[in-house]
Amino acid sequence: MFKEFTLEDINLTKYLFFTGKGGVGKTSTACAVAVTLADEGKKIMLISTDPASNLQDVFNTELNNKGVAIKEVPNLVVANFEPEKAAAEYRESVIAPYRGKLPEVVLKNMEEQLSGSCTVEIAAFNEFSTFITDQKAAKEYDHIIFDTAPTGHTLRMLQLPSAWSNFISESTHGASCLGQLSGLESKKEIYKNAVSALADKEKTTLILVSRPEISPLKEAERAFIELQDIGINNQILVINGVLHDHNDSLSNAIFKKQQNALKDIPKHLTKLDIFEIPLRPYNVTGLENVRAFLKDNNIKYDHQTLNTNDIPKLNNIIQDLYHNDKKVIFTMGKGGVGKTTIAAAIAIGLAKKGKKVHLTTTDPAAHLKFVLDESSGITLSHIDEKEELQKYKEEVLSKARKTMTQDDIAYVEEDLRSPCTQEIAVFRAFAEIVEKSENEVVVIDTAPTGHTLLLLDSTQSYHKEIQRSQGDIPESIKKLLPKLRNEDETEVIIVTLAETTPVYEAIRLQKDLNRADIHSKWWVINSSFYAANTTNTILKAKASNEVQWINKVNEISKGYFALIEWIPEEVKGKRLADLIN
Repeated sequence: MFKEFTLEDINLTKYLFFTGKGGVGKTSTACAVAVTLADEGKKIMLISTDPASNLQDVFNTELNNKGVAIKEVPNLVVANFEPEKAAAEYRESVIAPYRGKLPEVVLKNMEEQLSGSCTVEIAAFNEFSTFITDQKAAKEYDHIIFDTAPTGHTLRMLQLPSAWSNFISESTHGASCLGQLSGLESKKEIYKNAVSALADKEKTTLILVSRPEISPLKEAERAFIELQDIGINNQILVINGVLHDHNDSLSNAIFKKQQNALKDIPKHLTKLDIFEIPLRPYNVTGLENVRAFLKDNNIKYDHQTLNTNDIPKLNNIIQDLYHNDKKVIFTMGKGGVGKTTIAAAIAIGLAKKGKKVHLTTTDPAAHLKFVLDESSGITLSHIDEKEELQKYKEEVLSKARKTMTQDDIAYVEEDLRSPCTQEIAVFRAFAEIVEKSENEVVVIDTAPTGHTLLLLDSTQSYHKEIQRSQGDIPESIKKLLPKLRNEDETEVIIVTLAETTPVYEAIRLQKDLNRADIHSKWWVINSSFYAANTTNTILKAKASNEVQWINKVNEISKGYFALIEWIPEEVKGKRLADLIN
């Protein structure tokens, strides 16, 4: 449908930034571009700031944040930043001056505010901004390639005057971005120059990477609009994983589903130059596969064997939840892994066993009304994320306007664009539903991260210490937090895919939950080619490459995981009930 992605077709500026939702293939694409250019004789530096980066596996080389020459690719130097480590160092540098001067409860609140994804991104930007503004590096390398670009939210924050004030000790409203920059006043000029370089189309090209699926394309559109709003118009779109060869029922269905998504591509993205990369059957690790990625399928089967002969089904999870009489059940995972579907299937399974179940979701396209009737024993509520977010923003800003300067209000407005703010707003609505549902099982699609829960908890303590609030925590949330930490009542089901990035992101989610002291036992690997029957060459090879990730989840979950096959049609109606049979 679109032109195949080749380097001859794009404007190869000095700086190339790859960005996109987790698991869309931005690292694979960035690596392939870097190696291809280096093989052509160009001097290249490739830098990753992705917390889930697998660059060391890709190049089979121990990397650091200074840059390591790849001996098999003479012109290539690769640096792998550890943004979470950088964020920890940065967090301590901000908080250290307050130790011994502020109450411990306030310090804990500050620490949690500086533990979110936005802070990790700021720390990463702090690391690589030096490369964008370093004249020596610009002379030394023909191209500097970044795997993972900053979001529009982060870049807008860098441009706010009040972001450079000591804002964190002055105010709190419950989101996670307060004061990330308060310790970086000395870098202000470097950041300003870095943002300018990003917006300069003569210097920088920003490559949005997506998949031929509805959810990643919507995410790409959101990123495009955010970046365009702050003057970054030098963008192109690369759609990775387009299936061309289809010759059995599964591959035909995937082809049809992808083509429908591409036909209805979000309207803002149609303004961009759009390219595609065919679906490759291999994991992009090792130089042979990196070099093949932009050229051919290089079909090889991974002959790893499964470490278990007994893989539970979703019904096993439902049986366990029923037997242990869980009262609050979350499905948790990154967007696009199918947590709404799994939540609905679990609700139906428990209702069939005689439980009174309330299912609440934020997904307007869940089509749950097709499986629910009066005899199902399930009640349903839908939470409008935009509506809840707007309500929460208004509450916070109306209080802020009473005491703050216009600059500080602008900071709060930007802070309210944080992903954590949306989580908090939606979670407040969830809490009200759970409070009203004391006598039934509540299944919740879209759970807040452990960071958000800790943030709510520390903010609650902070408000007890200091009688001032910019975003009150309702009683329903105060009651719910202890309940969520009670593993006799609450269970979090982690949903992922059998792929590198989704598994690493799920591991981070679990660590987050552990930090918040919230119990998680079961994992679900959704949309597996390995579990599906296919004779298609590409899909069979893809299936063989899933085995290492199924083994990884088996190891992490101690065998408490279910595997669900890739289902071509939309899972609704009777198909939803089929998941538990």
